[in-house]
Amino acid sequence: MKHFTSIDDVDDPAGLVRDALRIKKEPLADRRFGEDLTLGLIFLNPSLRTRMSTQKAALNLGMNVIVMNIGQEGWALETEDGVVMNGQSAEHVREAAAVIGQYCNIVGIRTFGKLENREEDYAETILHKFMDFCGVPVISLESATLHPLQSLADWATIEELKSAARPKVVLTWAPHPRALLQAVPNSFAQWMNRADVDLVITHPEGYDLDSMYVGNATVTHDQNKAFEGADFIYAKNWSSYEQYGKILSTDLSWTVTPEKMNLTRDAWFMHCLPVRRNMIVADAVIDGTKSAVIQQAGNRVFAAQAVLRRILEHNF
Repeated sequence: MKHFTSIDDVDDPAGLVRDALRIKKEPLADRRFGEDLTLGLIFLNPSLRTRMSTQKAALNLGMNVIVMNIGQEGWALETEDGVVMNGQSAEHVREAAAVIGQYCNIVGIRTFGKLENREEDYAETILHKFMDFCGVPVISLESATLHPLQSLADWATIEELKSAARPKVVLTWAPHPRALLQAVPNSFAQWMNRADVDLVITHPEGYDLDSMYVGNATVTHDQNKAFEGADFIYAKNWSSYEQYGKILSTDLSWTVTPEKMNLTRDAWFMHCLPVRRNMIVADAVIDGTKSAVIQQAGNRVFAAQAVLRRILEHNF
């Protein structure tokens, strides 16, 4: 594995999940595997879990870690080629990525879409330019369209908690006051389509995801029906894909409540965090005994460590 930007970079996703769960049992077993190598973590937008979990994963492998917040600690980047750089951007991504690649053996980068132009966001320009110019393996720490480290940890969490051989997993839209990207739901659907689960996606009309990521999932606008017999409920907000970036609804009837969870087969509640309490999910659910959100967040370390180990094994 050279890069890790989506499930398509992984030959055996289920095997990578097993790697993460194996690493969880002995996280320091490979503590010299990445010795004398450096991971650079580049953030173009805020992060808590992704930043800390990936840094912790690298330290567990004996790596050095450099973290930089572009925009706060570095120059604003220009991404277009052939432009006269007489605006706010002081450095072109071609030089910035190449220089970072001189200092780091692996680069993780977190980009973000503007939710203004779907074609621009889904082109993932900054991510691809880093892959083109930094000259070292690149890990996506979330982009405009996907969040593969989160989805790998999600799958690992489901494997740990499932009681049925083929669990019913429901991805449900939930209300939010701000327009959010489709990255987490896109990625979760993409990974669950490769897992041995019965995937159902439920959302109000107008919130269909890109069919490329929906895959073979069942899609319904009836949230109650979707919840019936579910083993896992994964709540997440996203803005409209068709009417790109628009908030079409803030209907609180889509909030995940104890009454909704009672429709399930004693399902686990999942969310990538941070979460808007009593909008995405009621306090009683997220604080309940069947809330998996902290376990999910903990598994982010072992997901990142599994990815880093594979990249190190195949490239160094």
